[in-house]
Amino acid sequence: MADIFSKADRSRIMSLVKSKHSKIEHNFAKFLRQSKIKFRRHVAKLPGKPDFLLPNKKTVIFVDSCFWHGCQYHCKLPQTNASFWKKKIARNKERDREINKIYKKMGWTAVRVWEHRLKKQDGRTAPGQSINFLDI
Repeated sequence: MADIFSKADRSRIMSLVKSKHSKIEHNFAKFLRQSKIKFRRHVAKLPGKPDFLLPNKKTVIFVDSCFWHGCQYHCKLPQTNASFWKKKIARNKERDREINKIYKKMGWTAVRVWEHRLKKQDGRTAPGQSINFLDI
């Protein structure tokens, strides 16, 4: 099936996708605050620019979107320009593995949380629903 948008429109739409401060990240931060877990957001000086840093725990948390990080259950690659998207998502997954190894060598814990694990079936975010980070 061909893309329903022109190349220019698709480019504009994709440029609007947030890389940080998304609604799901906002709700996850709220969950951390309610759990009295101290954190910092988007620390650019750390490898991979983690979404959350738990400095007292030497832990970083990445909230990985199903599309951009290639979730095996929810990532449906566009059929238009398929080879580009296949390479793009494969590289993102490879980079995630590389970043995880870097943190392991540093003696830190890198936690990756799939976007779908933080959502209820009706689409609202629910950080405490399926994952308990109080043990981190």
